Amino acid sequence: MQRRPGFPAKLPVSGNAAMGKPVVPPASAAQRKPAVAAAPAGVGLDSSAVRARMVQKLAAGGITSAPVLQAMGAVERHRFVDSALVNQAYEDTSLPIGLGQTISKPSVVARMCELLLGAESARHGGLGRVLEIGTGCGYQAAVLSLLAREVYTLERLRGLHDKARDNLRPFRLANVHLLFGDGMLGYAKGAPYAAIIAAAGGDAVPLAWCDQLAVGGRLVAPMALSGGQQMLLVIDKTPHGLKQNVLEPVHFVPLKSGIA
Repeated sequence: MQRRPGFPAKLPVSGNAAMGKPVVPPASAAQRKPAVAAAPAGVGLDSSAVRARMVQKLAAGGITSAPVLQAMGAVERHRFVDSALVNQAYEDTSLPIGLGQTISKPSVVARMCELLLGAESARHGGLGRVLEIGTGCGYQAAVLSLLAREVYTLERLRGLHDKARDNLRPFRLANVHLLFGDGMLGYAKGAPYAAIIAAAGGDAVPLAWCDQLAVGGRLVAPMALSGGQQMLLVIDKTPHGLKQNVLEPVHFVPLKSGIA
């Protein structure tokens, strides 16, 4: 039986080194604990009320998936942003997280997660194993942990990989696997994936991602069209090949290769 990396795991550049001990994910989303770090209930940003208001705005903005809205309300976004920006944590805005990267808007995270749940495989048996390209500060991985059976999340910047590890540790998410490596290569050892989600946009979707996507699976990623405008792209892998749909304009950081 193939071994899977534990938390956290480093993805060797060569891809040949052995990974950590396997982590057995929960059997179902219903058995999972909300992604809330152990801390006394407070008023302010620790209160569920402020997240509930964010969820209401997401619903008013067109997010209809109950699991997505529930996950967005459970994850404490203020724990993933710098202390100087916590007062903006529940606004619908992207925020800097260091090294030229950003945490995505709540509405964008919710929209992309909702699209993943619309995959053929997810409609029949729930969201299985997910590959996230661009861990960033770890926020989206925490949301995905409440929606998917297993989450592999890949970050190419060592500083952000370490930050995500520190941010996620208090949540004790047994079904999240942190990987350090080149996201453009995906992670073949965990394939096939029921879904792949990317937090950076390039001129084309890497072939490795399509190869690692399971039949019936869905890939959601930004892609730059001619002229430089980024659009949200959905690729479904069918028994007859890849089906592509271009949706609304988005703005993500550029997709880059290598590690740093």
